[in-house]
Amino acid sequence: MKRILLFGLLGLHYMATQAQSLPQPKSPINPGNPVITEKYTADPAAIVHDDIVYLYVGHDQAPIEKNFYEMHQWLIYSSSDMVNWEERAAVDVKETFSWAAGDAWAAEVIEKEGKFYWFVTVSHKDVHGKAIGVAVADSPIGPWKDALGHALITNDMTTDTKISWDDIDPTVFIDDDGAAYLFWGNTICYYAKLKDSMVELESEIKQIELPHFTEAPYIHKKGDFYYLSYAYKFPEKTAYAMSSSIEGPWQYQGILNEVAGNSNTNHQAIIEYKGKDYFIYHNGSIPTHGGSFRRSVCIDYLYYNPNGTLKKIIMSSEGVEAVK
Repeated sequence: MKRILLFGLLGLHYMATQAQSLPQPKSPINPGNPVITEKYTADPAAIVHDDIVYLYVGHDQAPIEKNFYEMHQWLIYSSSDMVNWEERAAVDVKETFSWAAGDAWAAEVIEKEGKFYWFVTVSHKDVHGKAIGVAVADSPIGPWKDALGHALITNDMTTDTKISWDDIDPTVFIDDDGAAYLFWGNTICYYAKLKDSMVELESEIKQIELPHFTEAPYIHKKGDFYYLSYAYKFPEKTAYAMSSSIEGPWQYQGILNEVAGNSNTNHQAIIEYKGKDYFIYHNGSIPTHGGSFRRSVCIDYLYYNPNGTLKKIIMSSEGVEAVK
């Protein structure tokens, strides 16, 4: 019996050793939603460059006992199939913007003439409240440097609301004629035309009236229509409006995405990639301590009706299929 047990144990040891030496199958980082599970991620922005999707997210770092946002850096991921995501870089607020006090809130990247411009939300050291800065790079993953050495938008430039966090959530759109526009805001939706340099305002700051606008404006265009989606009420749903011009008038169309899981906020990016349209958002769906302050980026399909309106997003745990 002892000999049988010895041979049995030796056999199990041999099989375990062989199994460890065999090449292991490479599974997707996360086959479904959320698409990133090893870190908490929020406020997605995305671009397509050279057939690769680059995803820019805030990194939720709040400890379990803290019920507010703690975000010191942004993270950059890339994918060529919308399912397998590789972390490419981490960008620290204070290391990048010397005038910033912290808070890596929502941001967005856009490319123009071979340069990449990253519009970010941070807290300002000297001007009370949130501010918008711009970093620039020659590559979608950096290295990034402060394009101005100071903020582009500060809280004292927008005084129609008394809150100190109305200058957040920048989004930038370049129209067919090459003109660039910056949209941002909380409780008020602001916008302004940018100069060709992409780092200066060309026009005065204007406002857009939208039903129950909270924050997170996002502009995209499909065919003849411009779409302005945004966070609606609180807890936030995503609503949208349409226009035939980037400067409006905007016609409200209704709810696009319902409250996202157990997250009070809802923040979207919309891209087209290899013939399909994608809605990128966050929720609080990671089972371990996920929630409003430890969020997770998800991706589902976006569909259009024949008249150009948007079909309501169906949030799923399955997510999207890998692009071949």
